[in-house]
Order: sequence, then structure tokens, then C-alpha cells
Amino acid sequence: MPPSLRAPKPQPPHVLIVDDDPEIRGLLADYLESAGLRASTAADGDAMWTRLGLSPVDLVVLDVMLPGVDGLALCRQLRRDSQVPVVMLTARGQATDRIAGLEIGADDYMAKPFEPRELLARIRGVLRRSAGGEPRGSVPARQFRFAGWTLDTVTRQMRAPDGRIVSLGGADYRLLRVLLQSPNRPIDRDTLIDHVYGRDRAPVDRAIDVCVSRLRQHLGDDARKPMLIRTMRNEGYLLSADVDGGD
Repeated sequence: MPPSLRAPKPQPPHVLIVDDDPEIRGLLADYLESAGLRASTAADGDAMWTRLGLSPVDLVVLDVMLPGVDGLALCRQLRRDSQVPVVMLTARGQATDRIAGLEIGADDYMAKPFEPRELLARIRGVLRRSAGGEPRGSVPARQFRFAGWTLDTVTRQMRAPDGRIVSLGGADYRLLRVLLQSPNRPIDRDTLIDHVYGRDRAPVDRAIDVCVSRLRQHLGDDARKPMLIRTMRNEGYLLSADVDGGD
């Protein structure tokens, strides 16, 4: 086949590294590129927004401790404006700091100092789950309607009963998709962790609970007395709604 008629070779995933340490930025960019990814770097939030405006990015590696606007605030802004996956880097090893990142929509986290090979595995895992999107065994459907809400599985946006549009981050979307596949039936925590975070990582014990809490907030489900996403003692979580899935 003539070269001009061949399908263009797909580009490898593009990772943006946001860290104020130039040595970490350079070493990590070199390592990711040697592993077959594309890498760009930014030293702070302003440089991150500038780089994001130049070309699409498939994942952001975001340090918490940045000059000016910190990584947690930047992650919150990213989650409002886009669905790009985020892996947080933090020198703070406490579980509360890691949970804070999960609460605002980060897809994963790693504590500094880190092993580049493990970070690469985390990045590939998040990219794989983000690209797949659909839980195993799912039915092909563009939209799911439940309790007055509509989830578009292409845009990963929800339309509220009052018409508001709510964008979902990767973990929130995957959790909702699993619940929508088995409405009115408890799903155990291990199954949810498998679909939402993957078995290639060991999230903190509360990671799935944080994700449920965030999804409840999106849905306006009272955390003190939830009616839509219910906690089933010793069984997991249950979506209490009839679901209509189809185009």
C-alpha cells in the first residue's frame, strides 16, 4: 500500500508534568518518553493552563506543593472545566492529605519520593481505565436515564432534572456506570474498587467511600440520609432507582 494511503499511526498518550522542581520535571519527562509516552512540563499553574491551551493532554501529573496556586486548587479547577485524568504527587504522606486529593476528583496519587516505574504503572492504569470507560460486561448505550437524571456515556456529562449540566471526573463516571449497570442491587466494595480504581493499585480504605460521597454531591443526594445511592451494611452500595438505558 502506498504510504499516502496508510492510516496514520496513532500518537502515544500525552502526559503533562506539573512540578516546580526542574530536576523532577526533566527526569520524569525523560523516563516517560523512554517508555513510549509523550511528555510536556510546566513549573506552576499559569504554565499548566498555557500548555493545556496549546494541544490536547491525556493525563496531568500534578504536584500538590506548587508556588502560587497549589495543586489541590488546580485539580479542583481542572475537574470543573475538563475530564482530563489527574495523578497527584504529594510530599505529605498522611492519609488525610491523600483523601483530600481524591475528594476533589484526582484519579490517583503517589507520595514523594516515588519510584518512577511505579508512577508509570499508575499512569498507564489510569489511562487504560479512562480510555475504556465502560465496565466489563456493560451494554452499549449512549444514554442512561434514572431518577430524572440523564447520563451521556460519550460526553460523560449528566443532565439534572432542572436542566443543569454536570461533568464527571473519571472515577466518578466509572462508579456511576457500575451502579447503573445493576440498579436496585447491592454491589460490594471490592467489585466497585476493581472497576473504579483497578486491581493494579491499592487505594486507601476510604477511597471508594470518598468517591461515593462526591457522586452523591453531584446528584444532590443528602449524605446524612441518602435516598439514591444507599449504603448497605456489610454489602456495599446500591443505586435505588429504575434505570432506562438506550439511545
